[in-house]
Amino acid sequence: MTIVSELSTQVGVAAACQAMAIARSSFYRSSSPKDQLEVESLTVASLPARSPRSLSDEEKSVVRETLNSPRFVDQTPREVYATLLDEGRYLCSWRTMYRILEQNQAVRERRAQIRHPKCAKPELMATAPNQLWSWDITKLLGPTKGTYYCLYVIIDVFSRYITGWLLADRESDALAEKLIRETCMKQEILPDQLTLHADRGSSMKSKLLAMLLKDLGVTKTHSRPRVSNDNPYSESQFKTMKYRPDYPDFFGSLEDARSWARKFFAWYNNEHYHIGLGLLTPASVHYGQAVPLLEKRQGVLNAAYDAHPERFVKKIPTVLSLPNAVWINRPQPLLELRIAEERPTL
Repeated sequence: MTIVSELSTQVGVAAACQAMAIARSSFYRSSSPKDQLEVESLTVASLPARSPRSLSDEEKSVVRETLNSPRFVDQTPREVYATLLDEGRYLCSWRTMYRILEQNQAVRERRAQIRHPKCAKPELMATAPNQLWSWDITKLLGPTKGTYYCLYVIIDVFSRYITGWLLADRESDALAEKLIRETCMKQEILPDQLTLHADRGSSMKSKLLAMLLKDLGVTKTHSRPRVSNDNPYSESQFKTMKYRPDYPDFFGSLEDARSWARKFFAWYNNEHYHIGLGLLTPASVHYGQAVPLLEKRQGVLNAAYDAHPERFVKKIPTVLSLPNAVWINRPQPLLELRIAEERPTL
């Protein structure tokens, strides 16, 4: 601004500001700066004046200590206000009590609270059948309003094979224990071989089931509270079941429901071509038939290519492959690495 001031005495303010690319308002403002004391006085004057009716800092401290005292820590400010009035004391209005608590971030439960530890996200992986099972219970509508049948289902996460199921008219930890025991025996599960994942229902967390899994050497894991997608394979299987064209609006009886479920699980295990399995059936993956089936399919595609190569412009067609590993909550670094590997290079 000093250069502009010197130049303005020769060519004028407008020309000097134009030559230095400075607005004239900026030049005039800098030419007559306010005294620092005046600026500070204006700043102080702009602050709201303290009301003569407000409590002093000492009085606010007394109010806060009273509210947080062992006698009143369990009571609301309104109750404290009324109690003090009955005792002939008046500190302030109950609204002021709330304001004082808010200023100290204390408008909440003022007692010491037990804080449950944050549940860790389950990160489970299966690279072969009978390493990781998921199980859950869904309800099937009965013949009358309020009548439901409970369907217990255990699914192998890697193969999507239904290893066991049970239908009953009630939910019971004893029934869950019976189903899991029989399923482990049928699949010949060895100690320390299997992880069993479930949500946090009462049957899943029962002591009877926990004792069984400990005896069998089965590791148990649970979903986080109120996180439905921690058990995605069971939920997806239930959706497949209830979106079947022949799924009825209701079941006439328990035997009717059991008969329908028996046919559905036979179809699901042996005839359902699962997109997550490279369009193989769960039974073929679970019992080690995937490799010869995929080789046979690839032979058919090779023959089709040899017969009409002009119909396949880019490359020889290939079959869908099985995943090497299946996850519940794949760790983020591994997920980012996979995305980077699959991203096409330019």
